[in-house]
Amino acid sequence: MQPMRFYIDTHDRTRKTFPEKLTPADFEGFYALYETACAEEGVVPLRTHVGFDDGRAFCFNMAPDAEAVRRVHEKLGLPFDSITEVTTATPGDMFFRRTGH
Repeated sequence: MQPMRFYIDTHDRTRKTFPEKLTPADFEGFYALYETACAEEGVVPLRTHVGFDDGRAFCFNMAPDAEAVRRVHEKLGLPFDSITEVTTATPGDMFFRRTGH
């Protein structure tokens, strides 16, 4: 099994990567399909932050690579602005890196 990494993908209505009129109820139904596509591609959806009024979303996933995240989006016909590999940078993470624990 490949090591899992963290990825954030972004969506923005002004760039046509966020649906023009998306309600929380619409999102809930869509998210069920997203979870199914993620399972098929070995992606673990961790958290999604959605600004319905501003038309923006930030999706935080674990995946073996960015290609797996891209395939999930393709399966759903969901465009995105970017997929970025990220690492955690909380004060706790930094403490353990500094102390070698």
